[in-house]
Amino acid sequence: MSPPLRKFFRRWLVDALAVLVAAHLVRGISYDSFTGLLVASLLLGILNAFFRPVLLLLSLPLLLFTLGLFILVINALLLYFVGSLVRSFHIASFGAAFWGALVISLVSMVVNSLIGGDHIKAKVRIQSPPTAPREREGPIIDV
Repeated sequence: MSPPLRKFFRRWLVDALAVLVAAHLVRGISYDSFTGLLVASLLLGILNAFFRPVLLLLSLPLLLFTLGLFILVINALLLYFVGSLVRSFHIASFGAAFWGALVISLVSMVVNSLIGGDHIKAKVRIQSPPTAPREREGPIIDV
């Protein structure tokens, strides 16, 4: 299996686990079948990949004003939208979507830290200090 495909499946499984935990912890989030849960987590991942950056950019002043807490509202809106699109996945209210989005974010963060999620690998290159200029014959005029 190629690394991008493996990364996609790992993210999908983490999201599915987070949505499952949210469905069991938050009143107002339910699913009829496990397939509906998987479809909902897949759709949530797609929406997070494509629409979330646009929503974050459009709400940038509000994000700055709330010190980033408005991200929870954006996540809740996306989760609420997924509940309206997937028939076997139900979100009762925006409040349930808000708490569900909070649970999903926390569970995803914990699971990704445990399994070694997407880390940015920085390369550090150490250079030796520049060498002193060689002495040349004759005077140097610096203008």
